Amino acid sequence: MKIDGSCHCGAIAYEADIDPARVRICHCTDCQVLSGTAFRITAPAREQDFRLLRGEPAQYVKTAESGRARIQTFCRDCGAPLYATSTGEGPRIFGIRAGTIRQRRELTPLRQFWHRSALLWLPDIDCAEAFETE
Repeated sequence: MKIDGSCHCGAIAYEADIDPARVRICHCTDCQVLSGTAFRITAPAREQDFRLLRGEPAQYVKTAESGRARIQTFCRDCGAPLYATSTGEGPRIFGIRAGTIRQRRELTPLRQFWHRSALLWLPDIDCAEAFETE
């Protein structure tokens, strides 16, 4: 599926090809903090299938609970998170933040990861199979 999107202020825009069946929810505490809410929804895209159309995102590296270093990107003007990816060489996957995707209404997450960190007041998300970690 071809998608496109941008940050909140429009300074950064992108397009990508994704597999909608791979859209996922993450309940990890990093995603809770970085999204400012209960979880984050991500659409993975292979590096070669992701293209920046406008702007250059700011980035920093955060080591996750899993021990993996992840590059977090965001717009330096409006602060909107855009995607995360691994550090180092080799083929990378870009975890595009679903809130920035123009076609987000067409994407239904099928899996939930780090469910052990899910906030207790959340209702069950029946469309997505839950895994305690990743």
